[in-house]
Amino acid sequence: MARKQITKEKIIHSFLSSSSEKSPGATSLADISDSLEIKKASLYNHFSCRDEMYEATLEYCEAEIINATFITEKNLETAAEAKTQPAAFIKKLISRYFKLFDTEPFLPIYVFINSEKYFNGKAFEIAENLNKKLIFQMKSLLKVFIDLGKIKVDEKEEKEIPVTIISLMENQLDLYIAEKKETIRMNPETGAGSLFATPSDDSTLQKYLRPLDTYLKVSFTTIS
Repeated sequence: MARKQITKEKIIHSFLSSSSEKSPGATSLADISDSLEIKKASLYNHFSCRDEMYEATLEYCEAEIINATFITEKNLETAAEAKTQPAAFIKKLISRYFKLFDTEPFLPIYVFINSEKYFNGKAFEIAENLNKKLIFQMKSLLKVFIDLGKIKVDEKEEKEIPVTIISLMENQLDLYIAEKKETIRMNPETGAGSLFATPSDDSTLQKYLRPLDTYLKVSFTTIS
């Protein structure tokens, strides 16, 4: 029988997967080794202890979460040419961002970071940096619409609206992910890892986008 090729990244993926189903604290080395179908002692070929594995997982999450882009430079360019109303344009970007978390690696990473941010300073820093990045991107998009004369807001609203949109978006994303996890919990026969293969459910997605849609429509005046 061929020997299994185990890497640090595979171990981290297994740790993230188990953490999403249980919690990081409840995930044991036995859970990880069982998932990888190796002996627990084999994990020590890659990590000296569980704490080292945990820290490596945080570093991996930090590097990967940067790729969870909400608004790209191209989005800012196309916003100027978009025929849709600003509210509809922003909602489309938010919908696309939510769908990032239907699959690996972003869903287990997001769950891991947000479950650990209240207990670990590094996890809190990662979550805060992501929040700041999202707010900055939202401010940039809003400014495009303002400069083009597509929307009208006062100076105070220009500062407050992006923060409120991102806060509401993150809250709804938490609820969206929680429902997806509950679906898996109620269907254990799907097996470990199935959470990350769950297809997008548009009706569920739209349910959690609805509060954002409402806020976007009333938060600024559209100029025709």
